Amino acid sequence: MSAALDAVLEIFTWIGFGAGALLAGIALIAYLFDGTWVPARAVVEPTEHGTVVRWFDEDGGVNEAPLTHEQLAVVGEAGMYDIFARRGWNNRMRLTQRSPLVRSLAVLAAGLIGLGVVALATSSILLFVRG
Repeated sequence: MSAALDAVLEIFTWIGFGAGALLAGIALIAYLFDGTWVPARAVVEPTEHGTVVRWFDEDGGVNEAPLTHEQLAVVGEAGMYDIFARRGWNNRMRLTQRSPLVRSLAVLAAGLIGLGVVALATSSILLFVRG
């Protein structure tokens, strides 16, 4: 029984640290490719093609982006809304500053690394208890 438990803990340690480090690296790359998003105040306007938001960028240019159904549900009936615009790009916006993909990858990586830490600690404790 103890050999099987040791093997399971060893596997969880390697999977936790290995997959966690890999996902942390992927999260870092996704974060770097995500770019910089700056806050902006946008005007919400209904048009004949749907609801859009319009805002001024850092250079004084006017940008416009249509709202998806999900974004429209969050914005609601507001006349103005705080958004995040992509620096260096025109007509790119989102409602959150951080990417949901990057956040998901980082949380999953942290969970796997946590699994590796718990498995390593449990394995170390069992090593000293048996010895």
